[in-house]
Amino acid sequence: MSEQEHRLSDLERELTLLSRHFVAARGPRIGQSLERSAYVLLTRLEVGDPLTLKELAHTFQVDVSTINRQVSAMLRNGLVERIPDPDGGMARRFRPTALGLERLEADRAISRAGTTRLIEASGWSGERTEQFLTLLVEFNQSIEQLEGLTWSRTGRPDSPSVTS
Repeated sequence: MSEQEHRLSDLERELTLLSRHFVAARGPRIGQSLERSAYVLLTRLEVGDPLTLKELAHTFQVDVSTINRQVSAMLRNGLVERIPDPDGGMARRFRPTALGLERLEADRAISRAGTTRLIEASGWSGERTEQFLTLLVEFNQSIEQLEGLTWSRTGRPDSPSVTS
């Protein structure tokens, strides 16, 4: 195995571990009210214009039928609402409701607390955490560019997570 192959193998393993650590650190979903799919969909819908099922399916790279099931459950639970296309198109668009945004923020606070526990346990300084954030944003944006999908980002004006 070449040095590059070893490096990529190590990276794949570390990304797998990071995913596991992040999910585990957030703890059981105690106190969280949203299904994981609703959390992710609301996270996307809160930062941009309302989207159609087809646009959501493209964004998440899944079948329209999968998104349709997830959005239908969210509609039944009052987390999103269906609105006509403002441009007069035939497809309906979806946007979060006030309840959806409220529950997203409540679950996000629990998730942030888990992230805080991870960073505090690591002993990393604010500067080291900022470096990690910068690299993670750059990595995610490179993947988005490769896939032709942009994920809107919001945050502090001086945060690297603002660029898109």
